[in-house]
Amino acid sequence: MHATYEGSAQNYDSICDRNVMLEMRDGTRLATDFYFPAIDRVKSDGQFPVILERTPYDKASPTNVTAGKYFARRGYVCAIQDVRGRFKSEGDWYPFAKEAPDGYDTVENIGTQPWSNGKVGTMGGSYCGSDQSALATLNPPHLTTMIVSVGASNYYHASMRHNGTLEQRFHTYIFRMASTSKEALANPELKAAIDEVYPDKLHQLLNTYPLKKDATVLRLFPSYEQWAMDIMKHGDYDDYWKQRGYAISEYYDEHADVPTLYVGGWYDSYARASCENYIHLSQRKKTSQRLMMGPWTHGGWNVTFSGDLDFGNDSHVDYNDLRLGWFDHYLKGLRSEMSDWTPVRIFTMGTGEQRPNYEGFINYGGQWRSELDWPLPETKFTSFYLHKDLSLLKTSPTAETSSSTGFTYDPRNPVPTIGGGISAADQVMPPGGFDQRGRSDFHGCTDTLPLNLRSDILSFQTPPLETDVEATGPVEMRLWASSSAIDTDFTAKLVDVHPPSGDYPDGLAINITDSIIRARYRNGWEKPEMMTPGKEYEFVFELYPTSVVFRTGHRIRLDISSSNWPRFDVNHNTGGTLGSDNNYEIAQQTVYHDTNHPSRIILPLQ
Repeated sequence: MHATYEGSAQNYDSICDRNVMLEMRDGTRLATDFYFPAIDRVKSDGQFPVILERTPYDKASPTNVTAGKYFARRGYVCAIQDVRGRFKSEGDWYPFAKEAPDGYDTVENIGTQPWSNGKVGTMGGSYCGSDQSALATLNPPHLTTMIVSVGASNYYHASMRHNGTLEQRFHTYIFRMASTSKEALANPELKAAIDEVYPDKLHQLLNTYPLKKDATVLRLFPSYEQWAMDIMKHGDYDDYWKQRGYAISEYYDEHADVPTLYVGGWYDSYARASCENYIHLSQRKKTSQRLMMGPWTHGGWNVTFSGDLDFGNDSHVDYNDLRLGWFDHYLKGLRSEMSDWTPVRIFTMGTGEQRPNYEGFINYGGQWRSELDWPLPETKFTSFYLHKDLSLLKTSPTAETSSSTGFTYDPRNPVPTIGGGISAADQVMPPGGFDQRGRSDFHGCTDTLPLNLRSDILSFQTPPLETDVEATGPVEMRLWASSSAIDTDFTAKLVDVHPPSGDYPDGLAINITDSIIRARYRNGWEKPEMMTPGKEYEFVFELYPTSVVFRTGHRIRLDISSSNWPRFDVNHNTGGTLGSDNNYEIAQQTVYHDTNHPSRIILPLQ
């Protein structure tokens, strides 16, 4: 019989010391708000564990104030800090790359204060998840535990760049951040200039890409513009990308060995990164590494929907309650629910009625499950092969002679992005699972027809499924293809095809996961190699991981194309310099499906 769970009750009030300036190793001072347990508006005596969040999104925002008070009232000191160059902190902001030293210095400062018991836990999501992992690569002695929500493993491989392409959401992100920069908040004229562009003119800006230096309002925010240009033009995996704040994966062996919970979502931009951090660090470290993957978009754990899909009331979590249970266990030694958690908690999507609910969402459904590891040990990695008749089958092609299907890719008319694992660009690229058809609120759509009616998309699909098929785990694409161009892109999108019904007379085609690869990086990320036009190459690349049930009567579909815009930058097909090429070429693409070129997607069946 299990003992009763323990947890920190709200035994205190809270009191806040605001804008305490902590000095970093180079003399720059970072503004930090400290929330202390208090009784009758007086700080409580004694030493407490400390929880730290480092943020570029304003430590004094309502969400951060709420979190600070929440943990202080339950017997923690909660420190929330503006990162270098943001809001009340000194210095210039250069996003992500250089956060490790400041994080280390902050942990060691607060871990040695007289009101600290020497145990420091960190928390935060997105930027605030990634900067935790960055500081952990320096292994500060007082770091005791972390909750890394939707954070990076390597910004080159899957976040800012993705298999060689640029994730353009970060260019929309930098306009947003400029609108709340210290410079804009201190200068009404600068604020008016950026507000004229963000967010109302983002759609217009996207149509002018690639971004040009000194050509937009970002020229008034030099460090912001420089970062935007850097991530666009550094196409190779070089020393720029191996900085600690970008490339956590380069420093796994040096990474702190502390209990860590990685929280992610299947429709989040960090889905692959969350799983990769868990996989590699659970193998290298002795302490407890845990993974929790929900059906969410970026930070969407407090709602039940992602895009068009609703997953039911059990799909959302109380984020503060989750974090309190973790910190109570690992900072206070209490027996919380985390004591009995298995290493992996995942939400498997797709088991609902799949009818419209009263709010107009598709009742996609799903349920939580506990697992011992990720990928699941019993996973059967199963190839589904592309065939000449556009079928997608477990049987490999039998054609011994070359069998292929072609399409024309015009970079001036790219396939529009309709959902997926996106963040920080909702105004132009709404994230999540959507019926794959055009709609007016998605950038680049010119009609409301099914997306795969386009001539530059090849759709391969299974016959109607005779039983439910569950795919849970990482997904890999092995595509044999050639091009008339010396450089191009290829995309792959996994789709759940619903049969026609009374609710959806034309059926549904729901995006599950997708990815892209830039051809010049097919043999490695550090040294680009152009293609020989017409020569067959195998392109091997990962899609984002998932957990989904394809229902009986549905079809599994794979869409192959060469663009997914504006999520990823458009390949001009010229082989020109990334980020500054103004020329465009139309490419003739060929996808192969024969015994010598067995194109296939490898699904993690259960």
